[in-house]
Amino acid sequence: MSDQKDQVNTAYNVESDLPAATAVLSAEDRADLVNAIKTKLHDLAKDHSGFLEKLPPNIRKRVDVLREIQGQYDELEGQFLEERAALEAKFQKLYEPIYSKRYEIVNGVVEAENEGTVDKETNESAGDKGIPHFWLLAMKNNEAISKEITERDEGALQYLKDVKWSRLEDAKGFKLEFFFDTNPYFSNIVLTKTYHMISEDEHILENAIGTKIEWFPGKSLTQKILKKKPKKGSNDTKPIIKTEECESFFHFFDPPQLPEDAEEIDEETAELLQSQMEQDYEIGSTIREKIIPHAVSWFTGEAVPIDNEEEEEEEEEEVEEDDDDDDGEEEYYVEENDEEEDDENEKEKENVRNVNNTNKGNGSAETSGQ
Repeated sequence: MSDQKDQVNTAYNVESDLPAATAVLSAEDRADLVNAIKTKLHDLAKDHSGFLEKLPPNIRKRVDVLREIQGQYDELEGQFLEERAALEAKFQKLYEPIYSKRYEIVNGVVEAENEGTVDKETNESAGDKGIPHFWLLAMKNNEAISKEITERDEGALQYLKDVKWSRLEDAKGFKLEFFFDTNPYFSNIVLTKTYHMISEDEHILENAIGTKIEWFPGKSLTQKILKKKPKKGSNDTKPIIKTEECESFFHFFDPPQLPEDAEEIDEETAELLQSQMEQDYEIGSTIREKIIPHAVSWFTGEAVPIDNEEEEEEEEEEVEEDDDDDDGEEEYYVEENDEEEDDENEKEKENVRNVNNTNKGNGSAETSGQ
């Protein structure tokens, strides 16, 4: 009995070492290897349990027939998946002109009334170009994505002009593209996130790859600059500056990766990594399946589940205590921006709040009128 248990455990260890063992294999080869391991585990379970052998002959015969029927179902399911993929590709092309019209209206390329070309001078003087902060507010109204967006992120996300997705041509998976206007945070015009899948139907992720963001000096939103106050009485008045990672939506473009050697991580770390990868895939799928197809409904709040609308979110203010004589720990504080930059950011935040409040007011009016 002990030997049988060891064989099963060994099989599971083989599966846990899969990322390291298959680093040089293609996606198709990895999928075949995963299926082979699953088959091996299934055979081990069957051999050790002896379940079928213990069944009465008449019951076993019926089970064999059921397994044949299951094979017929599996064959039909394969055909269904192929035809569904072809149908999805067909309609994805039909969606493109609709998405293009949305882009033009959101970014003020055309007027919504007659879809004529916008008179840029008249439009800019009226301060009514397109729909400001469209994608930022659409994503903030989604609970899963809003948790990833910090107040600092909003300054950069207001420059987001469009979001698209497409299937990978030569592999399983999909790619997200985020198109940005020229902004003071980074030089990239397009940020991409690509998900390579082993199985899309079973949501088995192989890996995810994001664009390296080219931050302008001092503008990285994934790091914060800290200064250590000089000790009292010290001749050196210059503060010690350091940087550390901080929460940001833009970590989305630097997804968690499996280590080259799976044996180097313990069980707790592996579980954490798995959780991070699942969360990352959930956000990518939400953007692909919900935000992009129904962006205007998320912008207005119509797509927000009723339960989420009724919940009131309370913001907690963090209070930092300065106590030099407490335990001798070093005190750090976040480097403050220049006053002009602070004023500009505050204006943008106020604009976002105004648009958000307008959306909430419209939603309440629609609800009361129903």
